[in-house]
Amino acid sequence: MARVTFLPQNVTVEFDPDQLPYSRHGKPGSILDVALNFDLPLEHVCGGNCSCTTCHVIVKEGEQNLSAMEDDEADRIGMADEPVTLHSRLGCQAVVTGDVVIEVPD
Repeated sequence: MARVTFLPQNVTVEFDPDQLPYSRHGKPGSILDVALNFDLPLEHVCGGNCSCTTCHVIVKEGEQNLSAMEDDEADRIGMADEPVTLHSRLGCQAVVTGDVVIEVPD
């Protein structure tokens, strides 16, 4: 089982990564996919195709429980208008493999 806590909502969802239905937005099992499966708001203007930064999140805990950042994601985050941190990820690209706490910036 994996858990994702969404801040500032302070909502934690628990799921089996191998059993999560794919919502067809972002990579299967991504933070965006998890949010959509549990009806949690996470903006995604491009439909989860790594073409924008609207699903930008900041990982507060559990970075080791996310897939490695690929070059496309790193390039896209570098173009973000909002402030990014060393812990910024795109929700559509970061695949969850264990417990994670993320913050959805305003």
